[in-house]
Amino acid sequence: MPPNQPKVLNRFDITKRLVALLRNDEAVVGGIGNTNFDLWAAGRRPQNFYMLGSMGLAIPIALGVALAQPKRRVVALEGDGSLLMQLGALATIATLQPKNLIIVVMDNRAYQITGSQPTASAFGTDFVAIARGAGIQQSDWALDEASFEQLTARALAEEGPSFIAARIDDEPAVATTERDPAQLRDRFMRGLGVKE
Repeated sequence: MPPNQPKVLNRFDITKRLVALLRNDEAVVGGIGNTNFDLWAAGRRPQNFYMLGSMGLAIPIALGVALAQPKRRVVALEGDGSLLMQLGALATIATLQPKNLIIVVMDNRAYQITGSQPTASAFGTDFVAIARGAGIQQSDWALDEASFEQLTARALAEEGPSFIAARIDDEPAVATTERDPAQLRDRFMRGLGVKE
C-alpha cells in the first residue's frame, strides 16, 4: 500500500494542473479511456497524443518519443489497469534511463471503462514500489494536489526518468476524445515537428 495513504484526487483536476505546468512544447501521450478524455478536455494541444483502443501502450509510445526527441520532455498519462498490462516497460525505462521521460499513473483501483472491475492495486499492489524496484529512482506518490504539482514541476525541471502515481476518484470523464485516428496521429506528428 502507498505510504501515508494519499488523498483521493480528482483526475480531471490534476490533469488540468499538469497541463497548466507545461511551458516548452512538451509531448503528452494520453492512455486510453478517461485519462485520455480528461487530457482532451484540459486543453487541446498539437503536442498531445490521444490514444484510441491501445490499452497499455501510452508508456511504451512515450518512451519511443522520448528516445526519438531527447531534447523534448515527454509525459505519459496512464491508468492503473493499463500499466498492469505493460509492467515490463518500467524495467526497460530503468535500463535506458531517458532523462526526458515522465510517467504519471492515475490509480482508481479499477478498470473503470469496462465495468469497474478491481485492479491489483485494490488488493495492495503499490505502483511506486514496483517502479522503484524496476530501477526508476524518482518514483513517488502524490499525497495531495500540492504534492502532485510539486512532483510534476520537479519532473519537468530535472533529469528523469520520473514516475508519479496519484490515487484518483472514479468520476466520469467530462468529455470524449474525437475518434479520427489518422487526424489525431497527423496533428501529433505536426506538433512534434516531424510532419508538415
